[in-house]
Amino acid sequence: MKRAILFLSLVTLFFIHRAFAAVTIRYYNKDSKSYTMKVSMDGNSKEVKFDASKTSSVTIQGSGSKCVIETDCGKVEIKDGANIEIKDGCIKVN
Repeated sequence: MKRAILFLSLVTLFFIHRAFAAVTIRYYNKDSKSYTMKVSMDGNSKEVKFDASKTSSVTIQGSGSKCVIETDCGKVEIKDGANIEIKDGCIKVN
């Protein structure tokens, strides 16, 4: 009985953890232009806005620890906690 309760508790904690997962990215946009880019995470697509000439953070809600951002220069995979730099519409991971 104790093992069953322990097992159910661990399974519940696993799903709660996945429900609150997100990818937080710290960015520096060197351009004087804001960008709205398509972000894919766990099969879902969203749009994220990166403000012009600004250092800030953006959080992308989902159940994973990485996402893919589509830019004019191609797709870039970003992990949670990454620092990126945007220049000429392209992303460079620092």
